[in-house]
Amino acid sequence: MDIRKMQKVAVSALEDIKARDIEVFDVRHLTSLFDRVIIATAESARQTKALANNLREKLKAAGASIQGVEGEESGDWVLVDAGDIIVHIMQPATREFYNLEELWGAPAPRRRAARKRTAEAGASA
Repeated sequence: MDIRKMQKVAVSALEDIKARDIEVFDVRHLTSLFDRVIIATAESARQTKALANNLREKLKAAGASIQGVEGEESGDWVLVDAGDIIVHIMQPATREFYNLEELWGAPAPRRRAARKRTAEAGASA
């Protein structure tokens, strides 16, 4: 299955059950294990489980194979492994704590210069 089609199906499945803050990361340059990471927020354990179930069903119907699902028991963070796409469905506190966007997204800007200027300003005062 084409990765772009698979990504579109996954995002659509998440939107069907009202996932929030859906982010898609192309991680081919970071790992050879998978091509995309999708992160979405759910408001409750019940919604997290419903999102994972809908995602699994829609991907299978589109011809993708599901390699595994982890975390459905608790519903705090469910990971759906669809081979080339890994989907993290998390409740807000869990998503904020683990901050996967920082891991898979663009590197954060360096703040060294700002700290240096602050230290210089403190020394001259």
